Amino acid sequence: MTGENEPSGAAGPRFAFGTLTALPVRVARWDREAARAGMMCAPLVGLVVGGSAAAAGGALLLLGSGPALAAVATVAVPAVLTRGLHLDGLADTADGLGSAKPAEDALRIMKRSDIGPFGVITLLFVLLAQIAAVAALYDEGWAYGAVAAVVSGVTARLALTLASRTGVPAARPEGLGAAVAQVIPVPTALALTALVTAACAGVGAAWGGYGALQHGLAVIAGLLAAQLLLRHCVRRFGGVTGDVFGALAETAATVSLVALTWG
Repeated sequence: MTGENEPSGAAGPRFAFGTLTALPVRVARWDREAARAGMMCAPLVGLVVGGSAAAAGGALLLLGSGPALAAVATVAVPAVLTRGLHLDGLADTADGLGSAKPAEDALRIMKRSDIGPFGVITLLFVLLAQIAAVAALYDEGWAYGAVAAVVSGVTARLALTLASRTGVPAARPEGLGAAVAQVIPVPTALALTALVTAACAGVGAAWGGYGALQHGLAVIAGLLAAQLLLRHCVRRFGGVTGDVFGALAETAATVSLVALTWG
């Protein structure tokens, strides 16, 4: 079957896993319909990535490691499954924003292969925050950390779905940002947000009503932080890029993890 004839039902997951992970999934279609279906499937990618992270952390705990080492493994798995692209995007976005230069110059800085001081500092604190949060949750019990890994993974990719909504332009005419910019209608993005938030709250209900509320609010907190960053990036760069998408994912994941440690 050629890419042009591939049904949207298959094109969506292929696009999502092929662009948002390092898994060997071939993206056969790059048209707007495939991009729309793919970004709607982004939370599914987060479920797989988060589940894999939870499995790695749980395996180490079963082998007798402490929460800190298990947390390192849990945070490392998403980086491995994405070849560090989201972390790289976070660092590049931090360098672009930190440069305080006009949009064109900032975008040029973001395209360079090296990482500047703003990027290094941002990566350091984000990774430390993620590891510390997951370690604290594993200290409460494996299930707390495992569910948090899944919730943060889903929240991170849901932030990308929201960033692909109509009204959010691309900063460049090429790249992933241009491919997925404005492909999802706002009502669809909001419906997916409500569905995923409710699902995460449902999982949190295993710890009672407070658990449901906490997990639902963790998703909302992660998304709000990502939307604030998105708004700032659109104002500074004129739109989104692949690097901005990476920064949004890491921001949403980090904030949701930290939120789950509260209480």
